[in-house]
Amino acid sequence: MDSATSDARTPLGASADNGLKIVVVGGFGVGKTTLVRSVSEIRPLNTEETMTQAGEAVDDVSGVRGKTAMTVAFDFGRISLDAHNVLYLFGAPGQERFWFLWDRLFSGTLGAVVLVDTRRIGDSWYAIDRLEHHGTPFIVACNDFGGPAHAHAEIRDALDLDPQVPLVDCDARSRESSKQVLITLVQHLKDHYAGQAAEPALPRQEFV
Repeated sequence: MDSATSDARTPLGASADNGLKIVVVGGFGVGKTTLVRSVSEIRPLNTEETMTQAGEAVDDVSGVRGKTAMTVAFDFGRISLDAHNVLYLFGAPGQERFWFLWDRLFSGTLGAVVLVDTRRIGDSWYAIDRLEHHGTPFIVACNDFGGPAHAHAEIRDALDLDPQVPLVDCDARSRESSKQVLITLVQHLKDHYAGQAAEPALPRQEFV
């Protein structure tokens, strides 16, 4: 899959005072860097390095033949929601040897996008497990790699997704498609945190 790069350099408005941290996670080569690049309003920071034959002995590249670079720390981008709210996007590395970075990236995260390649759906299980472990709300976005289409019910069943977790299709190369992914996530977060605020407080208990 070709990467899409944004050359826009948009200054952050002086009125922006609410930064919201979002993490994009998923398996190796599912398009996390591409999504961050395509949607970011600034030239994104990335830590891509050229893949070598030595790395093939460590990373499973069987499902990503033709990939020439990989993220070794994280990608970073930014998109403004309005005059006061800005999303900071962090794309996590997908290789198993870099998973130890994920828990640090999850710190302070408002929510997450799990990007999925339906040809290698098992590569997404670890990301979902870690997000559920941290109690981080997330959505699932199926990136279009041109393979056979799968019904959402099949994907939900394969990932054992909670019915409340939104599932969408996307093309990470498309800015508009990637924006729709983030809009879906923001709406999910709004509903999630509004539901938490609406929950009645537990009665205070006195312990003797």
